[in-house]
Amino acid sequence: MMRTLAEKLETFGVIPVVTIEETALGVPLAQALTDGGLPVVEVTFRTAMAADAIREIKMAFPDMLIGAGTILQPGQVDQAIAVGADFLVAPGCNPAVIRHALAQKASLIPGCVTPSDIETARREGLRLVKFFPAEACRARDVIPALNGPYPDMRYMPTGGIRLKSLEDYLTIPNVMVCGGSWIAPGALMANGDWETISMNARQAVEQVNLIREETIK
Repeated sequence: MMRTLAEKLETFGVIPVVTIEETALGVPLAQALTDGGLPVVEVTFRTAMAADAIREIKMAFPDMLIGAGTILQPGQVDQAIAVGADFLVAPGCNPAVIRHALAQKASLIPGCVTPSDIETARREGLRLVKFFPAEACRARDVIPALNGPYPDMRYMPTGGIRLKSLEDYLTIPNVMVCGGSWIAPGALMANGDWETISMNARQAVEQVNLIREETIK
């Protein structure tokens, strides 16, 4: 059976969110994450190198699940699809971006914080949304409250989440996965510290597994 995007992301529990300043850093980053047991990444479209980096990563690691983040305009949807992104992530809930992505049959996760945001996403048939910025907007309190009127929505909290706070989020009903920028920050990539990035990825995987084991108990 083919799994949905939400189901695929749920298997990881956490997605490294990265901003790549040099195209050449993409492949060693992907290698480091894969070595750490986390073959998934969201490359934000915050630099001119993002699209090329995604293309290089996809060529070197075709089975890696790669997202294109910070999608703000319909044109970026086309750009991300062209370089092989498996899914798209937006910080906000822009109907024009959502409709363009759906028209291209692309998987988009829009950013939602308010009931109005969620209803905009729901009108377009979307049920998985990004809650951003998670820490600043008290996602730990807001998502449980939103679960009342919107029990079929699923969430990917992102923004300010750290290893130590993963449990607080992944134990909230309807939270599928968290986005985390602490795993591969720009400074580590710039210094070529792939070993630390692999360690961070490994620790994240271990923490997700521990949380799930405790939840089952």
